[in-house]
Amino acid sequence: MDEGLPIAYQLLEDGVPVLASDGQQVGTVGSVLSAPEEDVFHGLLIKTPGHGIRFLEADSIAAIHEHGVDLRIDSAAAQSLPRPEHKAPVYDEDPAKQTKWSHLVRKYTGRKDWDHER
Repeated sequence: MDEGLPIAYQLLEDGVPVLASDGQQVGTVGSVLSAPEEDVFHGLLIKTPGHGIRFLEADSIAAIHEHGVDLRIDSAAAQSLPRPEHKAPVYDEDPAKQTKWSHLVRKYTGRKDWDHER
């Protein structure tokens, strides 16, 4: 499989295959976790077949290419990757329909604009 040229994590796209050190595809890139203002790469959230979304820390990544991410761990170790610790916040109301008035009501009544999925 031609993985293309090596790239920086900032250029990595969703859906790129993630390959374990034994050559098995263990998932695809879901999203990149980084602190761009500090140029720190934390790792990836990968979509795994049958196991859902898993967190892959940066130290487990050997190389990032245009069409593939190579891991330092084998497919057996990749099967035991942890789930992400926190879920992303979701809106409890459609922001496109929110008005200044509804925002003020929420502010003064203490109702939050954000709610975390549980």
